[in-house]
This record gives sequence, C-alpha cells and structure tokens, in this order.
Amino acid sequence: MEKKKLIILTGPTAVGKTGLSIRLAKALNGSIISADSMQVYQYMDIGSAKIRPEEMDGVDHYLIDCLKPWEPFNVVIFQQMARQAMAQIYAQEKIPILVGGTGFYIQAVLYDIDFTENDGDTAYRRQLEAMAATEAGAAELYNILKSVDLKAAQEIHPHNTKRIVRALEFYYQTNRPISEHNLEQRAKESPFNFSYFVLTDDREKLYARIDDRVDQMIKDGLVEEVRSLLQMGCERSMTSMQGLGYKEIIDYLTGEITLDEAIYRIKRDTRHFAKRQITWFKWERDVAWINRRDYEDDQTILKAILKLL
Repeated sequence: MEKKKLIILTGPTAVGKTGLSIRLAKALNGSIISADSMQVYQYMDIGSAKIRPEEMDGVDHYLIDCLKPWEPFNVVIFQQMARQAMAQIYAQEKIPILVGGTGFYIQAVLYDIDFTENDGDTAYRRQLEAMAATEAGAAELYNILKSVDLKAAQEIHPHNTKRIVRALEFYYQTNRPISEHNLEQRAKESPFNFSYFVLTDDREKLYARIDDRVDQMIKDGLVEEVRSLLQMGCERSMTSMQGLGYKEIIDYLTGEITLDEAIYRIKRDTRHFAKRQITWFKWERDVAWINRRDYEDDQTILKAILKLL
C-alpha cells in the first residue's frame, strides 16, 4: 500500500515558519495543521503569536482556535485531533503540512506513537500533581525521576512538571522507563511518505527576533489579553496559562513582579525554549535543515524546499 504524503515544517520559535508555511501550502495544494500547544486555544492570540485570518491567504488551517482556555490539551489529544484533520485533508486530495515548534507533538503523528500504555487509573497521577503543587514538590519529583529513569530526566526540563508526572506515571503503571518506551517508538518506521524540514537561523538573529516579538506582543496588548482571560475565570494552574508569556504576565497582574521583570523573564525563557527546540530537532532523523543565512528570503527558501521535494 502506497504511503500518503506528509510534509513537516518546524523550527524554533520566532524563526519565521508562518509566512513560509503559507507559501509552501499554496505551491503544493496543501493545508496546514498547527503543531503548537497554545494556538489551539481561543482568546489566546497575542501571546501564542497566532496567525491572523487575513494572513492565511486562503489556505485552510486546522487545530487553531479549537478549544476554550479551560479545556485540557496534551499530546494524546493533539494526536487524535491531527489524525482527524489529516483524514479531512486527504479526502480533499490535498497534502497535510504540519507546522509548529512542538517536536513531541510532531513525533507523535509522524511515527504514530502508541500512548495506550499510559492510560487507565489516574489516582497516582493526581497524587503526583498534588505533590508537584507543593513548594519543594516539583524538585522532589524530578529527583525521583532521576532515580528511576535517568535518561528521561536528562531529556526533560526540571520545571516541566507535566512531562515529569507523565514519565513517573508511566513507570508506575508499566514498571519500565518511559525513555525505553520512547526509544522503541522512535525506532518505528513512519506510516507516511514524509519530508521533514527544520527552519533555523544564526543564534544571535533568532534571539534578536525573539526580543522584538515580545516587545511587539506587549504593544499589541498582551497584558490586556491575559487580564481578560483571568476575568473569564482562567487560573494559573490551567494548561493554557502555563504558556510562555501568560504565566509571567499573571505574576505581574497579581503584583508579584513588575512589568519590566515580566518582560525580561518572557524574553529569557523564550530564548531558553528556542535552544531546547533546536536540541530536540537535532535528535530527529531524516531531517533537512534550512538555515536562513544561506538564503536571500522566503521565496528562495521555498525554491530550495520544492527542489528537495
């Protein structure tokens, strides 16, 4: 059976994926699926750098503005929604283009990762989450993870409580490290005839664009957007409110830090996030790297991608 085509365009935050993805979709009769953990939420436009309707230029976009900010969203839900979107796109005889910077989400679709072993009893998960909410709990959970699955601990940021909890829950339920399971899943052959492009740039240019983007978000009304979300009943503990830019502005609005400090933290943590994204993509196989410094503009990058395809 012939494998269906799938194109992936990814890279670190603020590298310029959105504009290029529109050009690519129009050139290939494609539709875009957002592989982003924040753009799926309604009312969260500025902080997520969500594409505006007028920027879509007639290209169909999926997994944008699908959920309310208080609804849960994780890699399993993403995988299910992406599969549904791909079925619709293939039915229209178009090519799905996964665009976004959440590497684990892309991997879940690309290699059809099986998450069923991590389903079932949630009591232990709730226990871990309660522990993580305490002052020293998150650090303690990370230490526990290091003792049972050092490889997973090395791959997961100490502040990424959600993934730490998932890894510990998996170990509790299966008595095997999640890093071992992930290795098996990554070794799987993709069910798709895929092309995987990682857009990148020189570190200094990328960091400068991140700083400029954060400044623009503040000018565009990020503070007002977060204030509005809080008025809707959103809370700091919600998945949506854990996004970069949102938790820092919440700290400002609750009087814990100044606005200048919030802006500084958003810029700093976004730079760290971009660095972790690049590290993730370096571990992926069958990837074509596209460095902006080697091209004049998006049009010349597009020509290079089309030639590779």
